[in-house]
Amino acid sequence: MSFRKKKASVTLEQAAQRVSAVKSIAADLDLGNGLTVLDYQAAIDSVATVLDSYNTHLSLADELKNNLAEKEKVLRNFSERMLTGVAARYGKDSNQYQMAGGTKKSHIRRIRQKPSQLV
Repeated sequence: MSFRKKKASVTLEQAAQRVSAVKSIAADLDLGNGLTVLDYQAAIDSVATVLDSYNTHLSLADELKNNLAEKEKVLRNFSERMLTGVAARYGKDSNQYQMAGGTKKSHIRRIRQKPSQLV
């Protein structure tokens, strides 16, 4: 399962609509205290850039996650082969097999099923 990308920001969409509306009043509107159309547009562009960067990083994380899963699969296979190799050399009921992480054959409990009784 991949990370969910953020397709769009409601705040970003609202701001883009608002800057268009404000530009219809005056393209170089300056309301004082740093409230200019240029600064507003710069803030919108900044959020859009961060959103793009965020989605790119998620894609890279997806790739790393897939690489990790593949490497883990290879490692699980290698671990299984190592345990099988120890079993082949020393036997499944040996101390070496148990030391390698296996369960001795003599330690495995078999559950016997009771014969079903007719009612």
